Amino acid sequence: MYKDVRAAVDLCHCDGTLKQMVAKEPNRYINEDTMIVPLIKMIRDSGRSTFLVTNSLWDYTNIVMNFLCGGRTVHGPHTCNFDCVQYFDVVITGSAKPGFFHEESRANLFEVEPQYGMLINTDNGTPMPQVGDPSPNFLPKSKDKGCRVFQGGNVGHLHSLLSIESSSQVLYVGDHIYGDILRSKKVLGWRTMLVVPELEKEVELLCELRDMREKLILMRNERDSVEDKIHHLNWSLKFDDINENDKQEMLSTFKDLEAKRDQIRLTHQQAQIENYQKFRKVWGQLMKTGYQSSRFANEVYKHFIFLLYYVAV
Repeated sequence: MYKDVRAAVDLCHCDGTLKQMVAKEPNRYINEDTMIVPLIKMIRDSGRSTFLVTNSLWDYTNIVMNFLCGGRTVHGPHTCNFDCVQYFDVVITGSAKPGFFHEESRANLFEVEPQYGMLINTDNGTPMPQVGDPSPNFLPKSKDKGCRVFQGGNVGHLHSLLSIESSSQVLYVGDHIYGDILRSKKVLGWRTMLVVPELEKEVELLCELRDMREKLILMRNERDSVEDKIHHLNWSLKFDDINENDKQEMLSTFKDLEAKRDQIRLTHQQAQIENYQKFRKVWGQLMKTGYQSSRFANEVYKHFIFLLYYVAV
């Protein structure tokens, strides 16, 4: 089943079906957040550079970023302007992450002409003249003239384009724990931030369900207490020297306690299921499996990732 689902998901990515549908109606598939542009502006106003690295090619990237950065008139792939690039110093599309994070990657870096999507040969970001042309037609833009858009390359090209001298200067924000965060942190030593949008609802529910969680704890403690009494009685029945009348009375108490334990256990299980299904019908909480941390949570903790509780304002 996993192989079939994975093959189907890979296919709709590769043949363009998924992105074509999103590009036609971005407002149907993408959540708007009015805080994105003010946040980027604040970062840039503080004197820091911003960059965008994506595996998508320029046509799709432009549509999505126009929608997210204020392009409210986006109706399809041919009506976008290029205003979104003003919020970045460098945009790299078709990056092929996570391979992009390895400097030994020999992927070529091309400059993208935004209007037509034409690729221009570069030498580490410097335009190269075409055959028979002694000078390049597309001159590099200075920083005050706006962003440059590229395709391919590797992290070495990015460092060069932004004049990054130390990996600790970079804060990289991503939403894929392996494709974004793990590789960039372990291989490059970048500072990393993992965005987990699903936590927004979970944080709200955790506040709303505080009383239910307290009841669950009380029921679990009551169950444990009854089970302790059952163990003590069982031990006494096996090893203590007791008369027949006391033994019969203890057996009766033992059966009553077992019935009580089973009832509490059933009630507790039903309450747990009800609590988990308020988060997700099948999976429950993102960061918890019962009373233990989920595998996802363990991966987050293991790699010492700064976890962003992404709450829309």
